[in-house]
Amino acid sequence: MRRILSWTLWALLFASAQAAADLKVMVAVDPSDREAIVISVIDLQGTLTRVTGQSVSAIRSQELGDVMRSTRTGEYDVYIAPAHVAASALGHGYALIGSTERDETYQLVAKAGVTTPGQLKNGKIYLTQQDSVASYMARGMLNESGQSLKIFQQVMYRRTSGAGLFAIDTGLVDATVAKSVDIENWVKQNNSKATVVLSSRPVPGGMSVVVKKSLAEATRARIENWFLGPAGTIAGVGRVAYKSDPANYKYVAALGNWTPSQLPGATIVTASEAVALQQKGVPIVDVRSAKEYQEKHIRGAISIPYAEKSLKDVAFDPATDEWAGPQQLDKSKAAIFHCNGPECWKSYKAARVAMTKGFKSVYWFRGGYPEWDERGLPVELLPTTVAETGLRAALPPPPAAAKAP
Repeated sequence: MRRILSWTLWALLFASAQAAADLKVMVAVDPSDREAIVISVIDLQGTLTRVTGQSVSAIRSQELGDVMRSTRTGEYDVYIAPAHVAASALGHGYALIGSTERDETYQLVAKAGVTTPGQLKNGKIYLTQQDSVASYMARGMLNESGQSLKIFQQVMYRRTSGAGLFAIDTGLVDATVAKSVDIENWVKQNNSKATVVLSSRPVPGGMSVVVKKSLAEATRARIENWFLGPAGTIAGVGRVAYKSDPANYKYVAALGNWTPSQLPGATIVTASEAVALQQKGVPIVDVRSAKEYQEKHIRGAISIPYAEKSLKDVAFDPATDEWAGPQQLDKSKAAIFHCNGPECWKSYKAARVAMTKGFKSVYWFRGGYPEWDERGLPVELLPTTVAETGLRAALPPPPAAAKAP
């Protein structure tokens, strides 16, 4: 009991310190890519506190999907993260400082005799965890080629990247995705017959560092000067010695923009169109997590979180997800679904599910909360105290509801 109380107290103190910090730093680690990486966030936190003259809270996370989401809502001031996370941040108000390694390419490699992705239909593919760099590149390259992970009978997600090449040569799987340099070395050392089917364009290597543009100019300068200076070595990561072409980050970001630009059966709307519909009484349904909704949401939006367990893919299986929308909404009326922008699949999936459940009229606000916020449209917080509740009650009400179209 004493140990539990001790850990609880530590967690509360940590959360309190984080909330009070002037600057927040996220160190996002891809365990399948850098399993031996050792980063002392305490040392980093202390160093940046001295460098900036402000209190700094540094956190390390292996939950890359959640970290990616946080870049779209600007939760941290600095990200030290793999290329796909940094690319997402650069599209949402962050500036690049640099990366710790040179550019690299990823390749889809398959068993001997396979020359096109289509020939892998009903086969097995080995990938590292769903939100790792390699898995991210796999989905992106397949989408580019007009294919999907659904062509495979089985997708095996594991944490060891090199095991995929071994699995091909032993006949356990038909394909995997890895860095081109790792594939070349494997083929040479093991006389492997594996063949390269798809190759990516250059991708920033190692860990990239990005900083929020809205920080005070002097603070940004101190952070950048330290990372690029001779003393700016991150323990377990190295120095930020390279600066990839911005086009390479844009390429990675484009691969991550997985949601389709069309949704047959639904109407895709912009922020302005969503406002007009809301004024006519059409509910805006926020399918992001309850935590995100509580932090800040579109004014007047309804929270019905979509628990996403299925693949981020057009051929996703809704049976593996959980969503209460069909039970809580009136199917005979129109509804607008949104989440965290084009990179977020939750609203796409919710709209698809709504259509299959017989909703009369479905609108998909693909740009979601980021587009709404960028336009400066009304947002609100969920009240958590009596004082906040009274404050919210004093605010002007959302547009009066009218008959839905």
